[in-house]
Amino acid sequence: QVQLVESGGGLVQAGGSLRLSCAASGRTFSAYTLGWFRQAPGKEREFVAAIKWSAGNTYYADSVQGRFTISRDNTKNTVYLQMASLKPEDAAVYYCAADRTRYIGTYTPTRRDEYDYWGQGTQVTVSS
Repeated sequence: QVQLVESGGGLVQAGGSLRLSCAASGRTFSAYTLGWFRQAPGKEREFVAAIKWSAGNTYYADSVQGRFTISRDNTKNTVYLQMASLKPEDAAVYYCAADRTRYIGTYTPTRRDEYDYWGQGTQVTVSS
């Protein structure tokens, strides 16, 4: 069992930056693919970014490519999402998720149903 706890959300002006953190429990953290999703009011939860267990492979949604950076520190059991050049449309509840499947090759999970564990979410608000 893995428990995920997000932090770092808050209010930021458009163009600003914010870093989200997700602390995980569990001895096999380093073997999981970790992802960030977000959900705005009235919208479906959507994929934002993911990082494979080896930390060598990252994948981003087109909407955040070049602005967001996902990283992980397996020694701290923590995954981060550095967000820059924030836009009002980035406002949402951001969720951390973990996929226990150990993928070989370049495939990176981006669907909600591929992830086994979820955090409770952290709110990001972007003012224009």
